[in-house]
Amino acid sequence: MRGTPGVNEKDWKLFRSRIPDWQEAYMDRLNHEYIELLSGEGNPSDKFWALEERIRQDKKDSGVQAEMSRSNMKFILMDLLDEGAITAADLDGFSDDLRDSLLTYIELRKRRENQ
Repeated sequence: MRGTPGVNEKDWKLFRSRIPDWQEAYMDRLNHEYIELLSGEGNPSDKFWALEERIRQDKKDSGVQAEMSRSNMKFILMDLLDEGAITAADLDGFSDDLRDSLLTYIELRKRRENQ
């Protein structure tokens, strides 16, 4: 059997087709945040170093770059949800099993945050 168990071909193709747009939108949001940071009050050097730190952290996000593999797909989707790069609505079109497991993950994360 080809592929990773539990990741069907339809989900994999849909994921690969959507992730470039999700990443572009996420990086556009980050760029706006960087502009705000640079436009704010404070010393230019402080803003420069704050921006450098933000970029260093942000470039680790799946919304910026992700190691694309079937075995990582579900984890990448979880990261994208955690980062705010996608929402539950972006999961439309994926298989019920995948969507249900990710929505369960979102619910568990919310409960953990509220404790």
